[in-house]
Amino acid sequence: MFSPIKSTKVYEQVIKQIRSMIDEGTLKKGDKLPSERNLVQQLQVSRASIREALRALEVIGLIECKQGEGSYIKASFQDNLFEPLSIMFMLEGSNKEEIWELRKIMEVEASGLASKRITSVQLDELREITERFMKSEGEEEAITADIDKEFHYKIAECSGNILIFNILKTVSTLVDHFIVDARKLIIVHEGNKKILFSQHNAIYLAIEQHSSIAARKAMREHLDFANKYKIEKKNKAI
Repeated sequence: MFSPIKSTKVYEQVIKQIRSMIDEGTLKKGDKLPSERNLVQQLQVSRASIREALRALEVIGLIECKQGEGSYIKASFQDNLFEPLSIMFMLEGSNKEEIWELRKIMEVEASGLASKRITSVQLDELREITERFMKSEGEEEAITADIDKEFHYKIAECSGNILIFNILKTVSTLVDHFIVDARKLIIVHEGNKKILFSQHNAIYLAIEQHSSIAARKAMREHLDFANKYKIEKKNKAI
């Protein structure tokens, strides 16, 4: 449980104790924190210090404060990475190509892990997404692009690595944010759609066969094609 605090930087010590309780498993995703009054009593600090700590935890995305309900450990952290990563991207003057390089590194490895860790239920879900993607011929580009994104997210989820899943979703959002309509640029031409259908199916079959080598190879070839086409399209526009 909480212990009394004796420090000049009181709110930092409050944050430290809450983070320690999360690390120990006392507090878990979605758990409600004690009320401000209870925190004041348990930690023996002022209500102002408690509020300052809660505001700081909310800013960094660890908790969410619901009006009239209290403060909760966030149940999902998928959106927490985008703002700091996108700001860092802009401030550092990063090249947009770096986003694709990071995505390639992560997705190739994620596909290899997924081939070994995917469950039968997840395999059925991935097959269903693959089939929907291949049947999306003739649909609007936006629909096909959304299914494409869903396919890649599912593979990241099947990797069994929550860090890969969350970071990859952030990287994918960066692609959409800084490289406008990147997916649509590729699938707007019928010939490219057929290539993408074949590539997605190859990735799925490799994962279905639990071949990490084949899965990595198929994913690498797919991402190389997508990136190569994007670069060629950009050069032609110039």
